[in-house]
Amino acid sequence: MEIMPRPASPLISHDAVVEASLLIIDREGLDAFSLPRLARELNVAAPSLYHHFADRADILRTVARAIVLATRLPDPATCATWVDWFVGISLAFRRAVLSHRNAAPILLEFMPRDLLVRNYEIGVRILAEIGVPPGQRILVIDGLDTLTLGASLAAAAKSPAQAGQVFASVDPDTEPMLAQELACNRLTAEELFAASVRSFLAGAVPDVPSDAPAPLVLLARD
Repeated sequence: MEIMPRPASPLISHDAVVEASLLIIDREGLDAFSLPRLARELNVAAPSLYHHFADRADILRTVARAIVLATRLPDPATCATWVDWFVGISLAFRRAVLSHRNAAPILLEFMPRDLLVRNYEIGVRILAEIGVPPGQRILVIDGLDTLTLGASLAAAAKSPAQAGQVFASVDPDTEPMLAQELACNRLTAEELFAASVRSFLAGAVPDVPSDAPAPLVLLARD
């Protein structure tokens, strides 16, 4: 079998590869993604991909970074309280993941923690500013990180038909109490997640009122 050499100059851009990869995964699922499939999408020979990436894993690693980079820091104008900032950043991450729900499993293997460190730093500064003592701050940041990542991936794992449901396949005959609770719930899945973040913060930082003002000068500076 003849092996095609890599072209002397790149025929496609780095960003085009990432965009096409996400397009394939969004439309066809992660199992459909392969280098030959990606090359066909870009109308190039597979060796052209190696100008920018070492292999399939390298592409998926970059796709994971693109998803996380879509997370935006909350607008300080929307953060009347310190809790609002943490809820806002958690919601932004969840929305970024759910915008490419088929790609969510990639984050389990290639989570770009380095991109999140700045957000953690800002979070610690906020906690310090509102009076949370050293040692307790990292418990809040780590717990919130675990809650947000786990909830986002769990939401992404739902089928499109189940996307807006809190729980799927609840049988009132076998799970009557759970079915009753779901019937009483008036929150969307996103609103319920935001409420969960608020509940976590209330328990993790019991000595600071949830309606304490956000340190807006700090947020504006960052």
